[in-house]
Amino acid sequence: MTRLTIAIPSKGRLKEKSEDWLAASGFKLRQLGGGRGYRAQLDGLPDVDVMLLSAREIAEGLISGALHVGVTGEDLLHDLPGDVERDVQVMRRLGFGGADVIVAVPAAWLDVETMADLEAAGAQFRARHGRRMRVATKYMRLTRGFFAARSVGEYRLVESAGATEAAPAAGSAEVIVDITSSGATLKANGLKILSDGVILKSQASLAGSKQAAWDDEALSSLRLLLDGIEARASAKAMRRLETSKAIPKALAEKLGLIVLETGGALCPADTAAATARALAGHGLGSVAITTVEHVFVEDNHVYASFVAGLS
Repeated sequence: MTRLTIAIPSKGRLKEKSEDWLAASGFKLRQLGGGRGYRAQLDGLPDVDVMLLSAREIAEGLISGALHVGVTGEDLLHDLPGDVERDVQVMRRLGFGGADVIVAVPAAWLDVETMADLEAAGAQFRARHGRRMRVATKYMRLTRGFFAARSVGEYRLVESAGATEAAPAAGSAEVIVDITSSGATLKANGLKILSDGVILKSQASLAGSKQAAWDDEALSSLRLLLDGIEARASAKAMRRLETSKAIPKALAEKLGLIVLETGGALCPADTAAATARALAGHGLGSVAITTVEHVFVEDNHVYASFVAGLS
């Protein structure tokens, strides 16, 4: 029997946001061994192993199969060796940790606005300096693939070990490929993003490993986890309508409502106000709109999709 292994980021905003997201889904995280511990447990999901690792370690573990499930950035999943489509399935994008992997050049390069301009500038740079222009990055694999797809060959990669955005000012590179959320740091370092230089729009995601050892026990724990996560996600997208009188079946079908046995109905959040007005207009008395915490359903399509991908 195999216990489900889950990993979340061990520090920073990603850790805080991951904990908040899990707690909202019904799984409060309790860190073992104090603030410096690297293991934890989840309330409501006791029969799993929870590890606190760096986002890169989580991505590596998912690709290798050492971890079953983890929260990490999509940028890392796509940059590490392996076939991400074969090895990993993104189950849910989480809406935080958003950042773009981008190509940036010095703002003083007025004639360089696109990847095609960068190739031309690279040829001129080589003719003038007798060497290829350097591109500093931590994203070696993503950079090679993106540059090749856009026929840019006049460069050589320099692996960045520190603050990548400082490389041009420090004289260790002419161009960078880095991750940014607002672009403020790039601007502060005199850099600009090329107009077609967004390599990947990344955010924190819950991903499952197709290479991990899955058995009935691990899959059962995964189903419990995903049921809570999807129930919370469904609830955020819905509102409950509480009415003074029972909603006629024909009217409920016309308005696309999910009628509850205990009274009232569920509807999409973005149409709740209009639907409430329609119900009141049909003589159902006062109609209140309330939020719901979780909406559990019989079929979990995220779980079913992942299991289908394992075969």
